Amino acid sequence: MQDIIIRFIQPKDNVALAKIIRNALEEFNANKPGTVYFDESTDHLYEMFTANKDAIYYVAESNGEILGGAGIYPTNGLPEGVCELVKMYLHKNARGKGTGRFLIGTCLQKAKEMGYHQVYLETMPELSKAVSVYEKFGFRYLDAAMGASGHTDCTIWMLKDL
Repeated sequence: MQDIIIRFIQPKDNVALAKIIRNALEEFNANKPGTVYFDESTDHLYEMFTANKDAIYYVAESNGEILGGAGIYPTNGLPEGVCELVKMYLHKNARGKGTGRFLIGTCLQKAKEMGYHQVYLETMPELSKAVSVYEKFGFRYLDAAMGASGHTDCTIWMLKDL
């Protein structure tokens, strides 16, 4: 992990990140309507995250290659003090090496520094390996969605107290 850096998103990252997100969803047969696969914002992550002072997106990179990313975002409809862990995706070659844990940990720490007291996320059964990582971070299951992400195909909702 020593050659992996975590940095803020840059405009040049949009294309690579959109490809990583969509490839991962295709790989797990989760490229369905009601997911980020079809979100317009997936192609414009830099603009989405830099337009909102209460949001941030991190990119994992190694030797100039983008490995994936994750962010926190104040999704519409979430209670005050709650943000969402969003667009957490890794290139298939970056999985299982601690990169995802590093990104999630960075996001959770930043959320706390920004004054959030809870972090919410939505995911799908197809992404069960990611779910097990979220469980290890202390995310607990919810019975229903919070907020209005528009991701109607996400049927797993989790929340973590900071």
